[in-house]
Parts: sequence; C-alpha cells; structure tokens
Amino acid sequence: MLNKVVMIGRMTRDPELRFTANNIPVASFTIAVNRPFASSSQGQGESTADFFNCTVWRKSAENVSKYCNKGSLVAVEGRLQTRDYMDEKNNVKRYVTEIVCDQVVFLDPKPQSDNYQSQDKTKRDEADTQIDIIEDDLPF
Repeated sequence: MLNKVVMIGRMTRDPELRFTANNIPVASFTIAVNRPFASSSQGQGESTADFFNCTVWRKSAENVSKYCNKGSLVAVEGRLQTRDYMDEKNNVKRYVTEIVCDQVVFLDPKPQSDNYQSQDKTKRDEADTQIDIIEDDLPF
C-alpha cells in the first residue's frame, strides 16, 4: 500500500505554531495549488486553485513558522490523513482530510539584505588575507 503526496503551492495564511501537552511543536497551514483545465465552451485554458490543509511536526514545524508566511512558495511531501470529529453546534459528524508533512521545502529565494551581503564579503576578504601560500612549500 502507498499513501504519498507531493504538492507545490503558496501558503494562504501564516503558519500557526502550537505545542502539544508534551511540548512537541506542531504547525498548521493551508496551501493553494493551481489546477489548469480547458474550458469546454471556448476551448481556452483556464485555471482554478485547490486548497489543502497541512500539518507538520517538531523541528520542521518550528522552521516553517519561523521562515514562511502568507504567500510563501513551498513544496510539501507527506501523506493524506482523514480524521473525524463531532460538530457539537450542529450535532453532526465532520470529516477532515489533510496532508501530514514529512518534509517542507522552501522554494522562495533566500532574502538578500545589504547588511547580509556586506558581512559575507567581509568574511571572504578576511579568509583571503589569512592564508599565505608560499610556492616553494607546495609539493608539486
């Protein structure tokens, strides 16, 4: 048997980080995934979006809540899971299907600030000045 899901989409809201009674982090978020289709009346391609609830646990949950927000492009890999609960307001049994993520990959480019770039250049310059190579010491 196989239950594996891989999707790429944009977050529709900021991730919500919570902790279990045992202090285990869990984050919930929703992704929108475009689904193209051909319109039968005009024959032109159109698209719509499907929305998927996602749950991620432990260190990945902390990373998602720290580095992602509404609009972030992510790839999720995991399994589909269905659970039910009793809607006490209407006294009706409800079913929820969600993606339990084993892995979340951040697909947006890493933000590059001027401060970050200048620190990186300074570190490379320091590294270049610290190494003195004397050609007579090389074995070849």
